[in-house]
Amino acid sequence: MTKKTTSSTKKKKQPSKQSKDDIEKLERTIQELTQQLTDTEAELKETKDKLLRSYADYQNYQKRVEKNNKQIEKEIKQIYLSEFIDIKELLLQAMNDENPKEGLRLILKQLEHFFNEEHISYIECIGKPFDHCLHHAVTTIEQDDCEDNTVIEEIKKGYMIDDMVLRPSHVVVAKKKES
Repeated sequence: MTKKTTSSTKKKKQPSKQSKDDIEKLERTIQELTQQLTDTEAELKETKDKLLRSYADYQNYQKRVEKNNKQIEKEIKQIYLSEFIDIKELLLQAMNDENPKEGLRLILKQLEHFFNEEHISYIECIGKPFDHCLHHAVTTIEQDDCEDNTVIEEIKKGYMIDDMVLRPSHVVVAKKKES
């Protein structure tokens, strides 16, 4: 028996012109996206490389700064310690001197010279209002004959270098007696 072919038999479909255009368009889009992805990956790699180089440069910079700071610290120590060596020599001379007071005067003169060169100054405090930035109150005493919060006694001298406090003055502060 032979089979009859009917119109209901499926025919092989040929892609239409529109679907061919769609396929070509999709293939072009895929190529463009693939190229964009490749370009982006290359850009990312380049950026990552720049970042790593910058980080390495920063680490090298930190090491140079640290080394430089240590060198500066050494030089500063050398300058200050040489001053103290001079003072030690003067102390040794004073110990062997018949008149040690003269040796002590020389030492004080040397220290005063050093302080002047380094802009180290004494903090004047007696009779001045208490200032917590310049003074350290050791105790307070109630008194009638002076203003409240006035420094009346200095226990330990305070010093400044330019406008920075090296050591605050240790002081006794007056408080008004409560009536």
